[in-house]
Amino acid sequence: MTEGLVLAHPVPAGPVQHGGVTLSRAAPLARYSLRARAPEGLPSRVLTSAPYGGGTALCVGPDEWLLLLPDGAVAPAIAGVHALTDIGHRNIGLTVEGPKAEALVQTGCALDLARHFPPGKVTRTVYEGVEIILWRTSAQAFHLEVWRSFASYLWDALDLAAGDLR
Repeated sequence: MTEGLVLAHPVPAGPVQHGGVTLSRAAPLARYSLRARAPEGLPSRVLTSAPYGGGTALCVGPDEWLLLLPDGAVAPAIAGVHALTDIGHRNIGLTVEGPKAEALVQTGCALDLARHFPPGKVTRTVYEGVEIILWRTSAQAFHLEVWRSFASYLWDALDLAAGDLR
């Protein structure tokens, strides 16, 4: 039972800036994992994102979405849902922004971000051994979803790499 559960946040409250990049906590969000067959109103192309319910729906698989909704929002009823799970206590989000955001994410991620990862694209991948959901929100910004238990390690790895960017 998680009612009344208060969890300490595993990463610093304030943003960290290194020349050309800012690393920060994402705004508080309600997070839902959704499994369904072609639900109406959600992006149908795998590895894409689209506005949904005042937030964003990330299509991470042929029948799987991550819903990032305003903090406190309840996931709307969707016809044909196989499973809808609140993962707000499991996941947290980090943002990487600035002219060197792509370079920073590239330091620990094997994807070719410059050629094959335009704004709006989303995927599951690994950064320095940590599984993340990577979403490119703009040309110079990324949102990374990570399990809370790995967030501190991910933060430290990003912070260390950002300090070495030139």
